[in-house]
Amino acid sequence: MTVTLSPHAEQIIRNQLTRGFAQSPEELIERALENMNQDNEPKAYPFGRPIKTPTEAVEDIRELRKNITLGGLRIKDLIHD
Repeated sequence: MTVTLSPHAEQIIRNQLTRGFAQSPEELIERALENMNQDNEPKAYPFGRPIKTPTEAVEDIRELRKNITLGGLRIKDLIHD
């Protein structure tokens, strides 16, 4: 595979090599690709539970709250009292 880089990209690679982030342009690009790949992998909480978006979390909370009672009283009824 042949890749043509812009002058800006070439300068970034030179700067990173000078700073010691890799020994060669190929190594630097491979590391960058590995980092991008890791960023796109799903994240997980401890115990294997996936991270949820705020919208998903709210939906889960609403689902869990359905039909929850305290001594025969529904939480929804207590809120209105």
